[in-house]
Amino acid sequence: MLDYKLYKGNGSEYVVLLHGIGGNSKIFFKQIKAYSKHFNVLAIHLPGHGDSPDIDSYKEKFSFDLIVKEIAKTLDKLAIHKAHFVGISLGSIILHQLLKTEPGRVRSAVLGGAITSLNRMAKFLLKIAGLIKGAIPFMWLYRILALILMPKDNHKHSRRFFIHEAQKMLRNNFLGWYQLVAEVETIYTNVQNVKIPKLYISGAEDHMFVSELRADLHGDDHCELVILNQCGHVCNIEKAEEFNQLSLEFLRKHTLKKAKIV
Repeated sequence: MLDYKLYKGNGSEYVVLLHGIGGNSKIFFKQIKAYSKHFNVLAIHLPGHGDSPDIDSYKEKFSFDLIVKEIAKTLDKLAIHKAHFVGISLGSIILHQLLKTEPGRVRSAVLGGAITSLNRMAKFLLKIAGLIKGAIPFMWLYRILALILMPKDNHKHSRRFFIHEAQKMLRNNFLGWYQLVAEVETIYTNVQNVKIPKLYISGAEDHMFVSELRADLHGDDHCELVILNQCGHVCNIEKAEEFNQLSLEFLRKHTLKKAKIV
């Protein structure tokens, strides 16, 4: 069973938080209080993070399908049949898989720093990192990737935060997640056809992903895209006030009570 933190808030509906690689529920420290004013909040620790099981402990092959099954088990344990979801970075990829395979679980989805496709630079970096990952400490690789992904001074806080939290990971868990990243484009396939409200929030300086995101979302009538100026990949930390305002307005719009009125 996945590790989680449950925050009882106001209202009967739940918001489920999905963090990025190397992160944990702490990456939502600027959202939990705000969300709890209107929702119950469930912050899940993905496999290999927090006190969730190590990746090597699973008998079946580690995959996005397995991850979604583990999330569903956690929701079942807590008798949460349907919820709103907020995914950041890697969490957005998992949320895309959830939208495709378990759409009945999702009332609405907020995707921050979302990853839908990999540009040439990202593919090149993944290839190089794949060649050297066995020869260097994984935290060296993580620091290099974090610096490339979040290179500017205004990204420094987010970059340092993720590096600090990633140090709590075991090498095998990091490498297990790393192997899945190349599947991101396959995961996004057909998400446009899922008729569930989706709000994408990304930074204008999220240089590795935002251009591809704009192109991929074209034609999805069930999504909105907001680009935050002077903001990088981890927009829920860098622009927390704006992120909270946008996401809460969207989530509250799609609560069960509001949905019935519409």
